[in-house]
Amino acid sequence: MQFQLTDEFIEKVEELIADNNGEALKKFLAEFHFADIAELLQELDTDEATYIIKLLDSEVTSEILIELDDDLRERVLDNLTPSEIADELEEMDTDDAADIIAELDDHIQKQVIDHIEDAEHAADIVDLLRYDEDTAGGLMAKELVRVKETWTVAGCVREMRRQAENVTRVHSIYVTDKVGHLKGRLSLKDLLTAPERAHISEVYIPKVDSVNVHTPADEVARIMQKYNLEAIPVVDDNGILVGRITIDDIVDYIKEEAERDYQLAAGISQDVEADDGLFKQTKARLPWLLIGMMGGLGAATIISNFEIILNDFPKLLIFVPLIQATAGNVGVQSSAIIVQGLANDSLKGHLLARIIRETSVALVNGISIAIIVLFISHFVFFTSYLESLSIGIAIITVIIIAAIVGNLIPLFLHGRGIDPAVATGPFITTSNDVFGIFTYFLIAKLILGF
Repeated sequence: MQFQLTDEFIEKVEELIADNNGEALKKFLAEFHFADIAELLQELDTDEATYIIKLLDSEVTSEILIELDDDLRERVLDNLTPSEIADELEEMDTDDAADIIAELDDHIQKQVIDHIEDAEHAADIVDLLRYDEDTAGGLMAKELVRVKETWTVAGCVREMRRQAENVTRVHSIYVTDKVGHLKGRLSLKDLLTAPERAHISEVYIPKVDSVNVHTPADEVARIMQKYNLEAIPVVDDNGILVGRITIDDIVDYIKEEAERDYQLAAGISQDVEADDGLFKQTKARLPWLLIGMMGGLGAATIISNFEIILNDFPKLLIFVPLIQATAGNVGVQSSAIIVQGLANDSLKGHLLARIIRETSVALVNGISIAIIVLFISHFVFFTSYLESLSIGIAIITVIIIAAIVGNLIPLFLHGRGIDPAVATGPFITTSNDVFGIFTYFLIAKLILGF
């Protein structure tokens, strides 16, 4: 039966904590998955969540900490001593441990590392902290099963048993030379069917996909998606095998990137949660709102410069919201397609060919919308033929311009190392609003003779 976090469930846990009945609480939570307990902790206050973390065994709580939202985990870790944090990290894979210790202050990091009893585990965590979090080195874990090509099958099996004790899931068996250069991978079937005295060099598969420690994380995700890999080995600049990235790490990265891009597209400049404080929420939203305000003031300035037209043809003002909405929507649609193509590396062909294709689509859409608007403006709002004509031509022109701008801005940002997801938010909407209003009144002036 699927876990359901009910008010009754939360109240029972809170009562046990209030009564300081640790044994009963530990017994009560024993049957639940660590992800369910993490969901529970999100509904408790920091002291209650800390109580449970300290109560349960580190084998469970280490998994719970990984599942918690960043803010709650930070508050819980603040309530733990360096020794207690070290106990949690001892039970984690090195990639997860590095992610968590990276969230701590520098002086706390050193104390925690000093309390980790497994020196090799501590050294691996420190090594991972050297890499940028958005690279293969920042995503990889040190735990893997590696064998040397010079070993016999019998010796390989014995060594694999020893190594597997520290590996949660054995996705692949990697083969290296004596120095540690990645040579290939080993099929479990070939290993089981080979003679015990055969050498690994005789049975391993030399072809293996790998990435460098400095390979960008989005490129790693693209490679793993393209070749349907559950794990991929990571090598350093000398070709030495240093770690592996598993599919769950990539899924977490893609999820975080999707959430970040979604917020950027909505005009939120930094990662925020629904329960974040007033200052953090305001700081994340206000910059783009100010940009939108400047765009609105720009549009107002343009309208004021065409005051003569509005005096003689006031009905043109009725269609200003339509022009702005159409320009913004077309720009967002076009930029979203480009941003998606950049993200999954599916953009093909020359820039000019894409612009021509996008312009053709915009022309068809513009003509379709213009015909409808021409009919409505003339027969519903009773505009003159020239007014209706200027509105229709303006809509076609605005849609084409918005489509081209929506294509070029993401490419421009991407070429300068700026996340193109910014282009799908208020930035593209505001710029197209201004272009749209200017184009609308300029065309009206030309057609109506002012």
